Amino acid sequence: MSADIIKSLEKAEDAPANPYQLFDIWMADATVSEPNDPNAMSLATIDAKGRPAVRMVLLKGLDERGFIFYTNQNSYKGQSLAANPQAALCFHWKTLGRSVRVQGSIEVVTDEEADAYYNTRGRGSRIGAWASLQSQELDSRTTLAQRVKDLEEKFKDVEDIPRPPHWSGYRVKPDTIEFWHDGEHRLHTRVVYTPAADGTWSKVMKYP
Repeated sequence: MSADIIKSLEKAEDAPANPYQLFDIWMADATVSEPNDPNAMSLATIDAKGRPAVRMVLLKGLDERGFIFYTNQNSYKGQSLAANPQAALCFHWKTLGRSVRVQGSIEVVTDEEADAYYNTRGRGSRIGAWASLQSQELDSRTTLAQRVKDLEEKFKDVEDIPRPPHWSGYRVKPDTIEFWHDGEHRLHTRVVYTPAADGTWSKVMKYP
């Protein structure tokens, strides 16, 4: 499959049948071309008061069920996702002239999935997950440093630091996946995938 197939797409029916396979190719290209964090994506949420918020997170898992990221569930994003379990993602690879947008519902990953990913993190990052009261007010950097120091002492004899109970992952289960490829004179190519009940995907092109 050509990575540039979307750029030269004539009709939606000519697009790849499975958007995840296309995404894997684009991500592989981005891993080569992007100087930092090719898996960075903006995450948009809506809180209990209906206020939107967006921030950058990292894609840490992908399969046929959706896109996975990890965070502190007590954070503002975690509280927003608990109130409104819907989210939108956007990947933008400027050097490639490509972008992918995802909209869908949210589900929390299993404890087994969260443990498996957490165990790949370095010791410092594991302690950091315990130390950060994410999104809460911090009076000084010294306070955070002291929390880290205290936790290093607490876990000094623990080889495998356990995952905090408030730290887990979320899976965005797509309702739509849109692939965008830039074109001359802003005549970009857009193709949108929507999952069907039988496990296949419908495809449409949109005006740029």
